[in-house]
Amino acid sequence: MPATAHLVGVTFLRPEFESRASALAASLALPLLDPATDDAFLLLQVGEAGLSLQATGANAPGSVRVDFVEGALAHRRQFGGGTGQMVARAAGLRGSLRPSVLDATAGLGRDAFVLAALGCQVTMIERQPIIAALLADGLLRARQAGGEVAEIAGRMELVQADAITVMNAWDGAVPQVIHLDPMFPHRDKSALVKKEMRVFRPLAGDDLDAPALLEAALALASHRVAVKRPRKAPAISGRVPSAELSGQSSRYDIYGIQKLGN
Repeated sequence: MPATAHLVGVTFLRPEFESRASALAASLALPLLDPATDDAFLLLQVGEAGLSLQATGANAPGSVRVDFVEGALAHRRQFGGGTGQMVARAAGLRGSLRPSVLDATAGLGRDAFVLAALGCQVTMIERQPIIAALLADGLLRARQAGGEVAEIAGRMELVQADAITVMNAWDGAVPQVIHLDPMFPHRDKSALVKKEMRVFRPLAGDDLDAPALLEAALALASHRVAVKRPRKAPAISGRVPSAELSGQSSRYDIYGIQKLGN
């Protein structure tokens, strides 16, 4: 039986990664685990493929990591449909128009990467430090990869902070578009959510402050706010959306402030 149990701990897959794991544990104020004596519900693992988050226990999903270089995002970069993708349409990309974007709920950075791949400058905010660490690791590996992926990653900036606080005190260039994808409240009877949400929910919980997040975004964005929601979910309470884009499993509620291109 493990002597100590933690919600999250840092570990390393081979001895040569111990020093990096130790530095990461210190920066996140997390324990560096000894596999022989310690246990954790979530393991933040340092290995040759970068940083990953692994749930433990029976029926745990596979590990979660950010990979902008290969896999699904590489395929989407090449064959995803360009500005016809729903996130691009929601952000107002058309012709040569590439608005500046603030992704205030960055998560694993997938939507931000798509927008950056299409030419937008994207600032990402992620308030959960462990999720932000995964995203920072993915960005670092993308920049080290060189070529097109490094160029795309160069258009992405990450801020680890509370988005409402940052937006309310914003002192930089005003983003034309703000993208929001708040965590939707869990329902016990819903279908099994994808592995990322199963791993992240113990860390991030539900975004119960979504109305305040939307209010802050509407006060900051110069042109529009695009809010990603499950297709059948209600809109966030507050201002009524001015337009809606629907897909098979999700939709975007669009809050227009002024027409892009003006």
